[in-house]
Amino acid sequence: MAAPTSRLLTLLSLLQTRRDWPGSTLAERLEVSQRTVRRDIERLREMGYRIQATMGPDGGYRLGAGSELPPLLFDDDQVVALAVALQAATASGAGIEEASLRALTTIRQVMPSHLRHRLDALRFTTLPSRPYDHLQDAVSTGVLIAISAAVRADEVLRFDYTSGARRADDDHRPLRRVEPHHLVTARGRWYLVAWDLDRDEWRLFRADRIAPRTPAGPRFARREIPGGDVAEYVSARFKGSAEGDRWPCQGKVVLSLPARDVLPFAGGGVVEDLGPDRCSLEIGSWSWIALAADLNRFDTDIEVVRPPALAHAFAVLAERNAATARGKGTPGSAVAKAAADTVS
Repeated sequence: MAAPTSRLLTLLSLLQTRRDWPGSTLAERLEVSQRTVRRDIERLREMGYRIQATMGPDGGYRLGAGSELPPLLFDDDQVVALAVALQAATASGAGIEEASLRALTTIRQVMPSHLRHRLDALRFTTLPSRPYDHLQDAVSTGVLIAISAAVRADEVLRFDYTSGARRADDDHRPLRRVEPHHLVTARGRWYLVAWDLDRDEWRLFRADRIAPRTPAGPRFARREIPGGDVAEYVSARFKGSAEGDRWPCQGKVVLSLPARDVLPFAGGGVVEDLGPDRCSLEIGSWSWIALAADLNRFDTDIEVVRPPALAHAFAVLAERNAATARGKGTPGSAVAKAAADTVS
């Protein structure tokens, strides 16, 4: 039988892993009597844990929420995950940056040394999140630490990379060799910003598709990120822009709506009040077609101010939509082709 303190910690860990625990099952897992389990439950209650007794033929226990936060018990992976989440939150733009930093400092102070070393090995850049961003693909802590270690050591990273769509040649895909520069978390995903040695260009790799190989490659002299700012570079890549952090297609229109109705949905666009029922909107997107389609969401009359390519994009959409309504698919008319040529 374990010592009382060790047994209490084990009991608390068990209560945190599921909603209900029969008393007999807890006694069996702890290798004690049900009477000892009851005494240990009372000791945890005295420490501030709200543990409810459950009804049933065997009776049981459930860990509930209390009026105050009692001491918590985490395993190693949970501690690292919590610390990473707090580090990311320090740049979330959600107004919790200072509280997140204080919580991270508190957790780091009480971490065992081996966990502190794991956390210190993981360095990354956090881009401000959007309200609807959420984690989409999980990445193991080991992969993140391996990437971060290569970034910090200026060592060539060798890895297998799985494409988004499974291809017949995925089992024979060549080894990727890159100069890793930044590990970034943005839009609910982890990314590696690196110089691809085989393609001689900057690339953005999704970390959940990376399988690092060992040992690492030779050291390298760091290149400068295009524009000198990794956050701006990644943001520009998301926008499909090769000319800084700006949309490659930017246009201006006049909407038959008051500015107050457009402002909440303008995103990063610039709205100008033109009267009680009109306003202008200057906004961008990754293509002219995408921009025209996005503007249609305002469900009102639209006048294109500039550029002509945006007006052509509306013409393409009009013909496509008319063809769809007729059940004939995308038209191949000369007007559509000329507009498409302009848009591209």
